[in-house]
Amino acid sequence: MMQDVWTQLGPTIAAIMFTWTMYQNYFPHELRGHIRRYTDKLVSYFYPYMHIIFYELETEGWFERSKAYVAIERYLSKNSSTQAKRLKANAVKDGQSLVLTMDDHEEITDEYKGEKVWWISSQKPANRQTISLYKEDEKRYFKLKFHKKNRDLITNTYLKYVLDEGKAISVKERQRKLYTNNKGDGGGYRYRGGRMWSGVVFEHPSTFDTLAMDPNKKQEIIDDLETFSKSKDYYAKIGKAWKRGYLLYGPPGTGKSSMIAAMANFLKYDVYDLELTSVKDNTELRKLLIDTTGKSIIVIEDIDCSLDLTGQRETNKKKKEEEDKGKNEEDAVKEKIKKGGEVKEKQSEVTLSGLLNFIDGLWSAIGGERLIVFTTNYVEKLDPALIRRGRMDKHIVLSYCCFESFKVLAHNYLDVVESHVHFPEIRRLLEETNMTPADIAENLMPKSSKENADTCLERLIKALETAKEEAKLKAEEEERAKAAEKEKEERDREEKKEVTATEEAKNADGVNEKDNGVKENGDASKD
Repeated sequence: MMQDVWTQLGPTIAAIMFTWTMYQNYFPHELRGHIRRYTDKLVSYFYPYMHIIFYELETEGWFERSKAYVAIERYLSKNSSTQAKRLKANAVKDGQSLVLTMDDHEEITDEYKGEKVWWISSQKPANRQTISLYKEDEKRYFKLKFHKKNRDLITNTYLKYVLDEGKAISVKERQRKLYTNNKGDGGGYRYRGGRMWSGVVFEHPSTFDTLAMDPNKKQEIIDDLETFSKSKDYYAKIGKAWKRGYLLYGPPGTGKSSMIAAMANFLKYDVYDLELTSVKDNTELRKLLIDTTGKSIIVIEDIDCSLDLTGQRETNKKKKEEEDKGKNEEDAVKEKIKKGGEVKEKQSEVTLSGLLNFIDGLWSAIGGERLIVFTTNYVEKLDPALIRRGRMDKHIVLSYCCFESFKVLAHNYLDVVESHVHFPEIRRLLEETNMTPADIAENLMPKSSKENADTCLERLIKALETAKEEAKLKAEEEERAKAAEKEKEERDREEKKEVTATEEAKNADGVNEKDNGVKENGDASKD
C-alpha cells in the first residue's frame, strides 16, 4: 500500500518542483508580483485568519530595535518558558538575571477575553547582494495570527494591552541607573560618546522602612507617590503634564538625600542628579531635559547653593544700575587686575526664568511620569516663584529627630523593636534638645563587636545631654550678646541725645548772641 502511494506521489512532486523552477527562472519579477497579489486575494476568501507582523529593526532609526518589538518580546517571555520547545536567553540587570524568549520559528498561543491568538517568531533572510548596516543579516519579526472576526478586539484593545504589559515588565526588569550631567566647555558638543548624561547602577539601599521620620508623615508621602504613579489618565483629563514637584527642606543631616533614594526605590525610577553649575545656559538645560526618560526623578540638591538664583532679580537690578553708570565688563576686569584680584572663569548663564521653564514650561511635558525634586537647607532664601504650588507641588519638612523617628533608627541599628529601659530618658531628652537623625544614627551604630544595645543607647543619652548643655550655653551666650548689643544701643542712643542737646544749646546761644547784636546795632543807629 505505502509503495503504491509513494509511486503516485513521486511524479506529482517532480512536476511541482519542475513548475516552481520554471516559475523562478523564467517569470519576470513584475509578473510574479501580480500573480502573488491575486493569489493572496484568492486565498483570503477561504483563509479565516489575519496576520500582523512586527519587525525587530526600525530602518528609519538607523536600525535601532523597535520599541514595539521589545515590548512584545518581554510580554511573550512569560508564556515562552512554558510553551516553546526552543528558547533564547537574554541577560538583563547587567547579567544578574535572565529573560527567556522563544527562538526563531517557534509558536506559542495566548488568550485574551476568551479569544485565542497565535504568536510566531520568525526571520526573513536578507538579500546577500546588499551590504547590511546591522550586525545580523536576518530580519527577525514576530507574527500575530488571529481570526478575522476578532479584528476590532485585537487592533483596538489587545495590542495596546500587550504593549503596556511589555513596557511594565521591561521597567520592572531593567537595571535602574543614577545619572549626572557631563560638564560643558562652553562650545559645541563635548559630551562623552555623544551623551549628555553619564550613568552608573543605582544601588542605594534606602527605603521608606529604613527612613527615620514620623510614621504618619511617611505614609502620607507614600500615598502621594502611589497616587501620582497611577494618575496618567487623570493628568491628561485635567490638562496637566504628568509630573510632580517635591521640595525637601530642613537642617543638614535630616535625611533629604535618603528620602530621594527611598522615593526612587519605591517607584522603581531612575535618578538624574542635575548639577546646575555645569550647565552652560538655558538652551543646554532644555537639551538635558529632552535627554531624560520617563519614570525618573530629576534632582537638584542644595538649590540655594547651585546658582545665584535667590537674589537674581536684585542682581539684575544692580547690573542695570552699573550699566547706566557706564561700567562694562572690560573695565571690571581691569579693576580686578589693578586690585590684584584674579579673573574667574566664565560661570553658568542659567537664569531663574530658564529654570522655571525647565520645571513648569512647555518642555516639561516631554517624557511624562517624572518627579522633580529640589532640596535646600534654607528655604527662606529661595525665590517664591521657584517653589510655588504647581512647580513644587508638595513641600516636605525634614526636621530634627523626634521620638518616633528615633524608634525607627533603634530598630534598624540595634534591632530594638518595642521598648527599652532607656527609652523614657531618651524621649525626655529629645523633647528638650535638637539632634539630627544623622547624629542619632552615628551614636546608635556599634563601634566594635563588644558593644550591645545598652552601650549604644547609653552613648546616645550622653550625647543628648552634651548637646542639651551646649545648646543651653549657646543660648546664654546669645542672650549675653543680645544684652550687650542692647546696652551698646542704649549708650549710643544716650550719646546721640547728649550730642543733640549740646548742638541745640550751641544753636540757642548763637541765636541769642545774634539777637543781642541786632539790638545793639538798633540802639546805636538811634543815637
